[in-house]
Amino acid sequence: MGNGRKPALVVMAAGMGSRYGGLKQIDPVDEQGNIIMDFSIFDAREAGFEKVIFIIKKAIEKEFKENIGQRMERHMEVAYIYQELDKLPEGFSVPEGRIKPWGTGHAILCCKNIIQEPFAVINADDYYGKQAFQEMYRQLTTHEDQEKYQYAMVGYHLNNTMTEHGYVARGICTIDKQGMLTDIHERTHIEKRGENGAYTEDEGKTWITLPGNTIVSMNLWGFTPSILSELDRRFSTFIEKSLTDNPLKCEYFLPFVVDEILKEGKAEVTVLQSKDRWYGVTYKEDKETVVQAICQLKKQGLYPEKLWEDYHE
Repeated sequence: MGNGRKPALVVMAAGMGSRYGGLKQIDPVDEQGNIIMDFSIFDAREAGFEKVIFIIKKAIEKEFKENIGQRMERHMEVAYIYQELDKLPEGFSVPEGRIKPWGTGHAILCCKNIIQEPFAVINADDYYGKQAFQEMYRQLTTHEDQEKYQYAMVGYHLNNTMTEHGYVARGICTIDKQGMLTDIHERTHIEKRGENGAYTEDEGKTWITLPGNTIVSMNLWGFTPSILSELDRRFSTFIEKSLTDNPLKCEYFLPFVVDEILKEGKAEVTVLQSKDRWYGVTYKEDKETVVQAICQLKKQGLYPEKLWEDYHE
């Protein structure tokens, strides 16, 4: 890579797990007490990432460091960023009664003073599979901004990312023949319908079918630092509008900002497709599926039985 900076991994872990009791990020998925994030960071480390930046809330800092951070420090360079509600542009204040974080776009924006290298972004509590990290690391180390920003995302088939236990939010993608993203649209209520999905935007009055092979984003993005100034520039506009429209619930979604930049012709987003199945715990009932999946992956030899203890760099 031209600038020689090794890519970092950014983990969005500030979410409070609103649909799932407690801090879902720190719920073990194997007998050794590893959580989903251990497997993601293990895969990222194997792929070549050496630095991880955790975006957390001050409120969970102590618990997070004790349960996760300290363990990771033995294998990765670790940094922390705090996503707090009051990290707002000058002149704005938190609306009364607001508890919900400002969303994924705001999470990444909180990193603006610390990130100088290309970076991948993941959700703390999603299992992405090994291939995703390998492809993303390769992408980030071989592409840099040209006339247009060079971004990337890992796309999954919708039917590999749904739950039997309720609804999910996904970024629905349109891709051209060259494998480049042309459009991404966050659908916040998608339910499983056999092999396909269906989404609603009017609380279930009407449903629109989505084929099972629709490519969706699971928030595994690859960016150059240029995204940070773009997020920064657009956030005030977003806040100004949203505080009037929906002060307690509005969210600054990363896909929304990427789509805007794309539509302005300022960026190209390469879609790296993964055939792996995605796993996540959106609902308590999903946990058993994840535990069984991890057990199978270990049996297939994809992970050592004791994840970090048996890891030799």
